[in-house]
Amino acid sequence: MLFNDTSQPAASNRDQHVDVRGLNKIFQTPAGNFPALHKVDLQVDQGEFVALLGKSGAGKSTLINMISGIDKPTAGSIEIGGVAIHKLNDDQLARWRGRNLGVVFQFFQLLPSISLIENITLAMDFNGIHPPEGRRTRAMKLLEQVGIGEHGNKVPAKISGGQQQRVAIARALANDPQLVLADEPTGNLDSQTASGIMDLFEELKSFGKTLLIVTHDHEVAERADRIIDIHEGVLETTSSIGLPTHKIHAGQTQ
Repeated sequence: MLFNDTSQPAASNRDQHVDVRGLNKIFQTPAGNFPALHKVDLQVDQGEFVALLGKSGAGKSTLINMISGIDKPTAGSIEIGGVAIHKLNDDQLARWRGRNLGVVFQFFQLLPSISLIENITLAMDFNGIHPPEGRRTRAMKLLEQVGIGEHGNKVPAKISGGQQQRVAIARALANDPQLVLADEPTGNLDSQTASGIMDLFEELKSFGKTLLIVTHDHEVAERADRIIDIHEGVLETTSSIGLPTHKIHAGQTQ
């Protein structure tokens, strides 16, 4: 299975433990400063599947952007596998992200003018982890693993939204990252398709991947090992009422 490809050279920093401490993010707006995150502490163990649950505007996408290095924190630290990514410059961050991190976006962000296979090989071309002669074969196998191998030569507009999200997951796995971040990965999908996407995430966890997803959907969050609530930029302990008893919430222990 290519979800955990041991045939290729291992990327650096394979222990993808996430350690966020005292994270603040303040956006400057015409109306004044807007605090999006406030003193956030978050730890995710290697191989853990964590859901960050919150309403629109709660700060969950901002937190994902901090962890992925898309944006910089105002204060605090972010370490992944022992690497202080908040201290990396843009070039260092791009190299680290390409080798260690897979990101799945809500709106897929596939390049519309190239095929599904090419959308995946492009991620490999940028980082040079996999030999050029094997990239197309790997891309095709990843598409087969997410159940849409027969569509590999199509452009994104020729497949459904659920299929496009599967391509986005395959692309996120192109360089075999140990940490996968997903921002509302089921937000634009019907319930049946969303369930299939969550099945894929659970399979990724079974191969030792570390997963952190953000969602506003309680049913999606309940598929994770642990649920952490976020409200107005603050992580909160949540009640277990109405949720499966085997789920672990922020502030609780097994």
